[in-house]
Amino acid sequence: MAYTAVTALSHVGLVREHNEDSLAVGPWTLCGTATDNPQTLLFPRVRPLVVAVADGLGGQPAGEVASELVVRRLSALGHALDGEEALREALEAGNRAVYAAAEGRPDLTGMGTTVAGVLVLADSLLAFNVGDSRVFEVDPEGGLRQVSVDDSPPLPPGRRTTSVVTQTLGGSRAPSPVVPHLAAFPTGGADRYLVCSDGLTDPVPEDVIGSVLRTADDGRAAFELWRAAIEAGGPDNITLALVRIGDDDTVVPV
Repeated sequence: MAYTAVTALSHVGLVREHNEDSLAVGPWTLCGTATDNPQTLLFPRVRPLVVAVADGLGGQPAGEVASELVVRRLSALGHALDGEEALREALEAGNRAVYAAAEGRPDLTGMGTTVAGVLVLADSLLAFNVGDSRVFEVDPEGGLRQVSVDDSPPLPPGRRTTSVVTQTLGGSRAPSPVVPHLAAFPTGGADRYLVCSDGLTDPVPEDVIGSVLRTADDGRAAFELWRAAIEAGGPDNITLALVRIGDDDTVVPV
């Protein structure tokens, strides 16, 4: 039987007072808290599986509320997300839900979140995002190819990061629609994807991430990626999920 293995962690980092990231791995969610070490979960490929990371907007109120709302909805809908149309509607519904939750609540007004993830289907995978959390395809040598689309303005030469996000779920006083980014990929052999918040990709360059993924299996790689972000100052919450797709011989839960 074919399986999907997901190794994930979420950590507050060294600067933030609390964790505004949320994580969904199938029916398992982690919201407003942290893992002490990477957790690996195995899922038989008999129904759709959604893996999502949501990063509550810093500088806005209640980012952890918005991110939790979105990942819990995706987790609850996961088995029914059978294709692009269903996934797109789930993301648009998540956007509406963030605004609805803030209505009449001054303490929640303007809350918002990014989201990025993958939907694993029987013979394909859909990568999706709104905002600047990212999805990477990982080749067997550890090379990275970003398959999400950053919702941020073009960077000037020599600059690698920005705090400006041009599209989020929620995030403003008046409701605004979103246009989720979706990309479809066939699955076969041993496929590997990284889903993460910018708490990893802002402080840790892609070549360092690729080097870790090239030299370590999933559990060790998740730990080493976390450690690289911490050693770079841990300026933000750090949430990541390594998704490995294959059959009995290629999925190794480590």
